[in-house]
Amino acid sequence: MKFKAILFAAAVSVSTFAFAQEAKKFGPPAGNALVGDTYGGGVATKVESKAISVDKLSKKLKKENKKVENVAVKGKVTDVCEKKGCWLTIQTEDNSQFFVKMKDYAFFVPTALKGKTVVLDGTAERKVTSVDEQKHYAEDAKKPQAEIDAITTPKEEIRFVANGIKVVN
Repeated sequence: MKFKAILFAAAVSVSTFAFAQEAKKFGPPAGNALVGDTYGGGVATKVESKAISVDKLSKKLKKENKKVENVAVKGKVTDVCEKKGCWLTIQTEDNSQFFVKMKDYAFFVPTALKGKTVVLDGTAERKVTSVDEQKHYAEDAKKPQAEIDAITTPKEEIRFVANGIKVVN
């Protein structure tokens, strides 16, 4: 009988450990997002030196018919997806934000990226985001229900698809 109890306890311990490891896979990656850390394809020094401000990106998007490819942008991260680290937001000069997804959902970033200055390498475009999509991202960010319910209209915004991200400050 003691043997069965020990065997049962061991099985519970192993399954708990396995579940804990599995649960970790679905959260954002660990890490402190230190200066020089890169995510995805990274950002070459040559590309980093040509990074433009968020304001210049906005002007370029208006000028170049709503889409700019192979662009590097430097900005401050204001939010990161709490569920997986699969998206982030960058602060704009007018204190709004623009949304960044990772190309092909190929990499994720740690939540420690909040508040850090990064260089993004990828493609930017102006896009209309539906109410449902806005609410989905607000839920991912664990916004209060009142804030989620207040989303009632689609909005045009800058959307960025990142090939690589580098922490610069």
